[in-house]
Amino acid sequence: MNTTYDVKLAQIQQRSSGGAITYVARWRVAGKERSKSFRTKGLANAFISDLRQATKAGEEFDVVTGLPVSMLESRSSGPSFLEFAQAYVLRRWNTSAARTRETDAYALLTLIPALVTDAPRRPSAEDLRDVLRTHALLPEKRRANLTAAQAAALSWLERASLPLSALGEAHVVRTALDAISVTFAGAPAGANTVRRKRAILHHLLEHAVEQKVFSSNPLNEIKWAAPKAVTVVDPRTVVNPAQARQLLDAVPKVGRKRGPRLRALFACIYYAALRPEEAADLRVKNSTLPETGWGLIILERARPQGTKRWTNSGETHESRSLKHRADKETREIPIPPALVAMLREHIAEYGTAKDGRIFRTGTGGTYSSSAYSYVWQEARKLALTPAQVASSLAARPYDLRHAAVSLWLNAGVPAPEVAKRAGHSVDVLLRVYAKCMDGQQEQINGKINDALNP
Repeated sequence: MNTTYDVKLAQIQQRSSGGAITYVARWRVAGKERSKSFRTKGLANAFISDLRQATKAGEEFDVVTGLPVSMLESRSSGPSFLEFAQAYVLRRWNTSAARTRETDAYALLTLIPALVTDAPRRPSAEDLRDVLRTHALLPEKRRANLTAAQAAALSWLERASLPLSALGEAHVVRTALDAISVTFAGAPAGANTVRRKRAILHHLLEHAVEQKVFSSNPLNEIKWAAPKAVTVVDPRTVVNPAQARQLLDAVPKVGRKRGPRLRALFACIYYAALRPEEAADLRVKNSTLPETGWGLIILERARPQGTKRWTNSGETHESRSLKHRADKETREIPIPPALVAMLREHIAEYGTAKDGRIFRTGTGGTYSSSAYSYVWQEARKLALTPAQVASSLAARPYDLRHAAVSLWLNAGVPAPEVAKRAGHSVDVLLRVYAKCMDGQQEQINGKINDALNP
């Protein structure tokens, strides 16, 4: 523990925000500003009085938390942040999808190494993340045997991790926010990444409030603006129907086996607005494919890709309920004759997997995202101009889904029906695809002109 006798106490300040009055106790430890907010002036005075008594008694103050050693020791009976984070992950394990588990862990790989004391012989950042990823943040039966380096890193974390209660201090919460604002390499993190990690920290601290560690969530008392994230689809990524057909026609020309097997999968993303993981779990029993006319897909499950350590089965792909839907809830999507014909041809040529999946590798497995992304990039080179290939136009297979939804909206399909087919809520649909709804400006301008000139 790094301690000091360099302590200076300041006056209590009154603040008013949104009609609520708080009292802020301020002091300095080793030249660093410290502060703590209280709901009443009496509580703030009592806290400053405790600090003053500690200085008069010649007590050392901890540089990291800014508290007297005696006060820090009185708090140490509670869980450390590492211990609470481990319990948080395990508590959510059985009810979370593999990607959610991985997202939780990814945030904690940032937070746990940041919320520590300045203990000597700190392991490298890579070693700390490694032992968290492969051992500490997994259920006991899934943990790998520790190497000597991992054992040393975990032992250091267990000694150095701050008490969970330390997050009641504003400067500790700001340390956490600073940590999630940068990448592991120290560069500014993307807005979506920062917002996801902040949401996980907030949720973890809500659990701490439930367990009476805090009377209210400490994050709510910090004035910190999350970076603005892009939440709308960029129209430059959206292909028109002619470009979509060109891309789908180019897919079978990529390789001798993989490209031909993936054409109908990409077609499902474009013509039915399926998510790639939904197309991956599409079964014959869920598909009505008449010889002529429109068909129907009734989605029951999705097959997302995850890291093996986070999945229930220990496999890369596993079947789960649809995104944002209850277990066993389905989604019906009418599909046009063009897609019906492609699916019929695909099944006739390649058959199905033993479990009825329409799309499978030559050995019956599921295509990885890297495998179908490679085919897609090669198809773009065959179907698009060099300038288009260098652009964001249909840069990812998922952009075919954006193209489908944009096409439906611009064709005049009512938003509730589009949302139903795409698996969105109406408000999310209109917000995400706002910039892709073309062809309405002249009509709207005409209505405004008529109103101005009756």
